[in-house]
Amino acid sequence: MIYDVLVIGTGGAGLCAALSAKEEGAKVLAVGKSYPTRSQTSMAQGGINAVLSENSDTIFSHIKDTLNSSAGLADKRVVEYVCKEAPKAIQWLDSIGTPFSRENGKIAQRKLGGSNAPRACYAQDYTGLKILHTLYDFSIKEGIEFLDESFFLNLIVEENRVKGATFLDIKTSQVKQILSKSVIIATGGYSKIYKDFSTNSSHATGDGLSAALRAGCRLSDMEFIQFHPTALKKSSVLISEAARGAGGFLINQKGERFVDELLTRDEVSRAIYNEIEKGNEVFLDIRHLGKEFIEKNLPQERKLSILYEGIDPLKEPIPIKPAAHYTMGGIDVDENLETSVENLYAVGECANAKLHGANRLGGNSLLEIIVLGKLAGKNAAKRAKESVVEDKIYEKTLMDANFIKGVFSFPNKIDFYEKRDFLSKIFYRNVGVYREEMGLKGVLSVVRQMQRELSFMGIKDKSPLYNTNLIEFIEFGNMIELAETILVSAISRNESRGAHFRVDYPQRDDEKFLAHTITWKEDGVLCADFKKIKN
Repeated sequence: MIYDVLVIGTGGAGLCAALSAKEEGAKVLAVGKSYPTRSQTSMAQGGINAVLSENSDTIFSHIKDTLNSSAGLADKRVVEYVCKEAPKAIQWLDSIGTPFSRENGKIAQRKLGGSNAPRACYAQDYTGLKILHTLYDFSIKEGIEFLDESFFLNLIVEENRVKGATFLDIKTSQVKQILSKSVIIATGGYSKIYKDFSTNSSHATGDGLSAALRAGCRLSDMEFIQFHPTALKKSSVLISEAARGAGGFLINQKGERFVDELLTRDEVSRAIYNEIEKGNEVFLDIRHLGKEFIEKNLPQERKLSILYEGIDPLKEPIPIKPAAHYTMGGIDVDENLETSVENLYAVGECANAKLHGANRLGGNSLLEIIVLGKLAGKNAAKRAKESVVEDKIYEKTLMDANFIKGVFSFPNKIDFYEKRDFLSKIFYRNVGVYREEMGLKGVLSVVRQMQRELSFMGIKDKSPLYNTNLIEFIEFGNMIELAETILVSAISRNESRGAHFRVDYPQRDDEKFLAHTITWKEDGVLCADFKKIKN
């Protein structure tokens, strides 16, 4: 079987891409590591940006806010396209049954940090979850074919043109190939490198980016990782920006407010981190919003606080900390969402479409997966009509099958779980809200040592059936491969911009660094450079 469009990843971006490709008449298969309703999209709570009426807001203002948040690294053409398409995206979501909250019969909107107007359309504080379930239901209705529990290993590429991809059947540990005339990677971000210091699900290990890097794609802006200001102190579970947008206060244990709660996420995260470094505790206080408002608009935030912190926010402020939340960097794509490998597209958090730049504006991630997801699907389907793929067993498939067999025989001299935990801690401390050269280089040395030791980090579970030990080992390999690109990029950018703050270079430097960091591999060796932005 050869498909027209293979979509790898079944979160919001993947579902939109699959639906769009199907609409173009393509034969589509959507493959997921888990199940669609468990994707990271479900964790987006605050809202999806769109200017629905220009009485109190304008599309120009949305564009301006997005560009300001990006600190010079967004592509104005992409920003304009996405912001102008935003109202149509909301209309479409509404038409297929997304249960948005309503005020006076109209879709309700709230203000998020960095925005000059209340333009985030929401469904209580379950916005991403409601959108995701609606997209999945609609995909079933439209006859999208799904293949779940399939771990993405590598892309099949010949003469710089993609032919399909290889997958590990999680149920059996068998390697299989899926051939397709065009491929869309929509596998999400890489924030789980920070593990217990990340708001992300356990699946956000950057598998799509690692595979793209090995296949010859370029990655860009990998150093830009957004830290969300309000993650629960113990668990790093996200407390939505909607709580601050509704009027929640950030206070220390003395009850003192210390920052404007609706500044951009990087600014608020640094302010909170500074308070913690002073020895203070930090809390999100929503008590003054009242029981009726909280139960109507922030029910999930109350439930999460009670469940994970044992704190009822009706009675007490919620203890919080910053945590890795969103990765602005990703697979480098052009205005058509195509990578440097022919017929290969990327969209969503795994891609860098130059929409977010150095710091994503709250409410724009859900917007991206709808608008650019549709664009990726449409373009991939059109390209598939011009392409031919030979039906055969490809060398990459045989190589990956041999690799998986080899992993079962790796010696278990080093516990990779211990290494993974250690990596997350030193990343949070040295590649977190604040960075400096000595710390970055120290972590890079550790990462490269882990890469050398990987073949000694075997798995204990030798069963082929649902072997999570095997999956987590491969994920760890992907994470340390990406960790190197993050560190090299962060070391190279000797300035502070957006989410990347260098203590040793605290000023923004447009003369040298109004540019995208680019990383790629040649003969297995990581290379890096800057690509200047043309004014």
